[in-house]
Formats: sequence, structure tokens, C-alpha cells
Amino acid sequence: MKKLLVLSLVMLLSLTVTAQEKIAEGIMTIKQTISSDNEQMNAQLASMSPPDSKTYFKGDKSRSDTSSPMTGAITIIINGAEKQMLMLMDQPSMGKKYMLQSTDPSAEDMANVKVEKGSEIKTIMGYECQQYRVTMKQNGQEVEMEMFTTDQISAISQNTTAMGQKVDGFPLYYVLKMSQMGAIINVVSEVIKIDKETVSDATFSMIPPEGYTKMEGM
Repeated sequence: MKKLLVLSLVMLLSLTVTAQEKIAEGIMTIKQTISSDNEQMNAQLASMSPPDSKTYFKGDKSRSDTSSPMTGAITIIINGAEKQMLMLMDQPSMGKKYMLQSTDPSAEDMANVKVEKGSEIKTIMGYECQQYRVTMKQNGQEVEMEMFTTDQISAISQNTTAMGQKVDGFPLYYVLKMSQMGAIINVVSEVIKIDKETVSDATFSMIPPEGYTKMEGM
């Protein structure tokens, strides 16, 4: 019994050390759910929650792929060195469109963002994550976000680039709250799997694929 207990402790410690290893290249699986305090709206939002999405990361580059019947296929590629973001959208109503823009937030954008570093530390996937509370205004509406980030994942997130240097680390968990049509909408995003593996540089190409046309006015 004593030997089994010691072996179990060793296995547990080895799993913890592996989980907390700093990773600069790999693939993350992210689960996202959308809900509301309005029960009638919840039925519609349930169909909008996309299947688990994938985020590929390598140094200062990242790519997120998600798809759902409501939004179609959306890919976001960020190149940190070039400070550029490419968004690809394949939707039945719009066809294949792309946007290429800077990841540097403007002074006006930053004036609408308030970031407070919290006191809570949460362990997610074996990583200690720092709490941040974010308040921002988008299209005249206030958006609240609580996120938990780790500096052990060297990846770029589109959720933090818009905040300049106010948030450190990659968010493994966040909750976004906003008001729509008199109801409160909650978006919960959580990393549920991290695989350390080699990712091809071609994954992060900033050249729009053939068949995509530029979305004007964005």
C-alpha cells in the first residue's frame, strides 16, 4: 500500500511538472459557450455556440479556426512581428471575404479600455493564471470581461492585442458580458487541451487564399 501511495504521488508530480512546462509551439483546443439571462434568447444562443475551436501558435504567430452553422468558418491569423491580423470569413450569405489590419490599437481605442489586475489566481490545465478585469466600449455599448492568463504559454491572443500592453500572458479562460436587446449575453471561452507539437510556418501565411475577396469599408 505504501509503495502504491508513493508511486501515485510520483505520477501526480510528474504530470504537474509536464503541465506547467513553458510551451512556445503547439495546438490548443478551446471550448466556447454563449448564454443569456433571457430564457427565450437562450434557445437561439444555444445554436450559436460553436464546436470546439483550434488555436495554433508558434513564437509570435497564432492562428484560430472556428466554424458554426450561424457564423460559417472564421480564421484569424496574427503575426506579432509584423503587427498584422488577417481574418478570413466563409459565410453562406457573404461568400469568402478577408480583412487585413494592424493589431496596434489606436489611441481612441485605448481610451475606451480599462484594465484592472485582480488578486485572484486560478489554476487551469496545471498553469497558474492571473486574473484581469477589463471594461471597454464597443459601438457605444459597455463590454465587461474577466480573464485568467498565464505567462507559461508563449502565444499571441486576439483578445489581448486590442488592449496594448495592459494584459500580460495568454488567456486560458475568460468570460465576456455584454447587453444585447435588453438581455445580458455571456460568452465563456476555456482552453481544454494543449498539445506541444511542431506547427508548419505555412499555417500562419498572411496571404489571403485564392477565391477570397477583400471586405471593403472595414
